[in-house]
Amino acid sequence: MKIVNENVKLDGIDKTILNFLMKDAKKPILEIAKNIGITGAAVHQRLRKLEKSGLIEGSKMMLDARLLGYKTMAFVGVYLDKAVSNPQAVKKLSEIPEVIECHYTTGNWSIFLKILCTDNEHLMNVLNKNIQAIEGVSRTETFISLNQQIDRQIKI
Repeated sequence: MKIVNENVKLDGIDKTILNFLMKDAKKPILEIAKNIGITGAAVHQRLRKLEKSGLIEGSKMMLDARLLGYKTMAFVGVYLDKAVSNPQAVKKLSEIPEVIECHYTTGNWSIFLKILCTDNEHLMNVLNKNIQAIEGVSRTETFISLNQQIDRQIKI
């Protein structure tokens, strides 16, 4: 058994169950159980244990943002005038629906964002009218993603 941390121990069966669900969170528990050779109740019990440990944070439906009209993905490095501006800036950033990720980082930027916009004009408006207007933001640096080439979870 490999120890992930003091609270979580994964064996081969746990890893197999998790790999099935990371590929398709809607995969029926009984189908997973049949593939592994254990009962559905055993799969449920193991999943409850992993949820209780905090390893499983839930499941979510992933939408294809392009089909909803969001064709521009960008990463934005945010420079703050002072580190103490971070909590207020993050609070304001959380109110901007186009901001889908926000990271407190080391290096040049104080904050690193992932944002989705319908097009480049929409991106420009979000940058100029929303993000750069936040008190404490001194400037931004933007990178437009041309194509996401890898999308995966951590290997277990």
